[in-house]
Amino acid sequence: MGNSMKDLNQLLLKFDLKQNYKNEDFYVNKSNFFAYSLIEKWPKWEKNILNIYGEKYCGKSHLSNIFKKKYKAYKVKAREFDNESLKEFKIFENLILEDFDENINEKLMYTLFNVADQDNKYILINSLVPINEINFNLKDFVSRAKNCIFAKIESPDDEMMFAILLKNFSDRQISVDKKLIDFIIKHIDRSYGKIYEFVYKLDEISLKKKKSIDFKIIKEALKV
Repeated sequence: MGNSMKDLNQLLLKFDLKQNYKNEDFYVNKSNFFAYSLIEKWPKWEKNILNIYGEKYCGKSHLSNIFKKKYKAYKVKAREFDNESLKEFKIFENLILEDFDENINEKLMYTLFNVADQDNKYILINSLVPINEINFNLKDFVSRAKNCIFAKIESPDDEMMFAILLKNFSDRQISVDKKLIDFIIKHIDRSYGKIYEFVYKLDEISLKKKKSIDFKIIKEALKV
């Protein structure tokens, strides 16, 4: 086991994560704790609809997959939700709507939200922005979309960036010195997208040069 994997395990142990979440490779810290704790708390939600939102790659789908597995939810892309999906939902207690944006059938969604309330069913919605900030046309749906629990996944802090980078390196069986990871964190934008862009770039340069990842390649990928 390389140092990076050992560090990651120590980091995970430090936060005393439940084994099943470790197995899911989902790293919990303060940036996603509120969303994670609501998934854990189900069905003790204050409202029937939970909207988890945050930038691309922040772990929304990962959380919804944990929810799906744990509570046998029916999962569908929001824009693909149709009358057939509504019928299908009748046999489930939980529904996951992925990638929720303005490209949805508002009338149908309004009906769906009412069904969830009347039949005491639960909906987990993933979106880039909170759904009460999306410009819908149907007035009834606009007011209904406000009546949800909203959980934002915040931008990654140093600890989260460290864990994601460590995880990406250990997945590739690359042992990287802690100092190098600290260097990357200092020179990278605080965004999940930028971290994954950087890791992709690193792979690309490394493959092209047929060289293993070192400080020089890291600097090139960071453009510093």
